[in-house]
Amino acid sequence: MKKTLVLLAAACAATFTLNAQAATKWDLPSAYPASNLHTQNLEQFIKDVKELSGGELDITLHNNASLYKAPEIKRAVQGNQAQIGEILLTNFANEDPIYALDGLPFLATGYDAAWKLYQAQKELLNKKLQSQGMTLLYTVAWPPQGIFANKDIKTVADLKGVKWRAYSPVTARIAELVGAQPVTIQQSELAQAMATGVVDAFMTSGSTGWDTKTYEYIKKFYDTQAWLPKNAVIMNKKAYDQLDDKSKQALLKAGAEAEKRGWALSKEKTQWYLDKLAENGMEIIKPSKELMQGLDKVGETMLAEWIKRAGPDGQKVIDAYRASN
Repeated sequence: MKKTLVLLAAACAATFTLNAQAATKWDLPSAYPASNLHTQNLEQFIKDVKELSGGELDITLHNNASLYKAPEIKRAVQGNQAQIGEILLTNFANEDPIYALDGLPFLATGYDAAWKLYQAQKELLNKKLQSQGMTLLYTVAWPPQGIFANKDIKTVADLKGVKWRAYSPVTARIAELVGAQPVTIQQSELAQAMATGVVDAFMTSGSTGWDTKTYEYIKKFYDTQAWLPKNAVIMNKKAYDQLDDKSKQALLKAGAEAEKRGWALSKEKTQWYLDKLAENGMEIIKPSKELMQGLDKVGETMLAEWIKRAGPDGQKVIDAYRASN
């Protein structure tokens, strides 16, 4: 009897060990805090994946740049140091023009237009990621971008000389075109940069303004609705290929739901962020006609530069996007 109990215990232990080994562990680095809409969406995505996979795929979220800083996440996924990650596409604009597209000012200025632009670029975007050993799972747009500043800005000339936070090559190029001084600052470092006077103006969303408590340092927001950059959740292709079918399907289904939910959440919270900024003393300003005309010219210049760099494939994306409007 004793021997039987020992054998039974050993069998149970072996089964437990096998089950424990069966659970695949993935790491998911993100650059944004827990309060951010993208992070909240990721948390639900991870829960959905675990449930749909029956616990066979367990993803750990590392938010607020705690595992990798924003510009490092793509390389970490590419090298399989992290199996899945969330990136801001425009951070990698210097690598390939497809990463720059949704950061071009005034090309796609609302959620419907941004979604159509995504549909037009998706195939080329995923083709580029696949060539680098990754695959696209889903994207979510940020709320529209505006200008945070303490000074009156009536024309683009008023931006000349300001210390301008650039978080991507695209925003750095805008700084160059308006005569501002670009300073590379990622979101996790922004509050300190404002507190110490390293930057005094920048273009970003109301979401980032709220997350970083910009209202404590800057008092004006010019609601230009210039563009809606996208975050993309990408996976290491080899890591994905090694999963069992149930885990693969869990990722695809949870990703599709996260994309749908994330776009809706972003749109829903756009006005909420502006209201909260106003409640905390920020002036929400409708930009002047002269400022918008100047920014439109910046956008036209950057689109022409983009098409020249992107070549025929890029032109096809722009043509497809314009045909959908």
